[in-house]
Amino acid sequence: MSAVAKILVVEDEESLSHMLNCTLVQAGYAVTSARTGIDAMQHMIREEFSVVLLDLGLPDMDGKDVITEARAISRAPFLVISARGSETEKIAALDMGANDYVAKPFDMGELLARIRVALRPACPRPQEKAGAAGLVIDFATRRAIIGNESVSLSKKEIQLLQMLADAKGAIVSHDQIIAEIWGRGTEADYMNVRVLAWQVRRKIEPDASAPRFLIAEAREGYRLKLD
Repeated sequence: MSAVAKILVVEDEESLSHMLNCTLVQAGYAVTSARTGIDAMQHMIREEFSVVLLDLGLPDMDGKDVITEARAISRAPFLVISARGSETEKIAALDMGANDYVAKPFDMGELLARIRVALRPACPRPQEKAGAAGLVIDFATRRAIIGNESVSLSKKEIQLLQMLADAKGAIVSHDQIIAEIWGRGTEADYMNVRVLAWQVRRKIEPDASAPRFLIAEAREGYRLKLD
């Protein structure tokens, strides 16, 4: 039996939140509701969601800021549902990390279809471990095993290694790393990526100054060599 997809609904309008909750439960989803951006962030810290439905006009913060901050703790796709229907707002939300945008009022059938589309990339399970001779990376526990030594990895460190492992040896650009780990619209830059890569090397490489696994490609990005 496949796992039930979990959806976080971030909507402060009580009647719409109730309607979304009822419709999504009837469609077979597990639903959690949040009325504010801070409430939504707390839910995402505590558990993983399959999709986040997000209103932009929240009482405590702009929904676009929720997307930016949440990218550090959640890989869930964000589907914006907002009364802000201007092209500028849509582009801004998508540039800041939203996966889709539906303007209010919307048809519930269309929203359910967009949720199904958002769930498709999440169907393949990410690999739980990756490794090479002398190194095992355990993504589930956020630890790396180097020989007989086990070290813990920070959230950003494991995100970087997961991205590179998923790329299967291909180069992941600096811009892709920044967008995935810090979020679009962030002030993070190339130097932040270099510092993060150095931190990871100090933990997983026998000699961080002569890396065997985390390889930098000049002016391009990084790749993970596990063969």
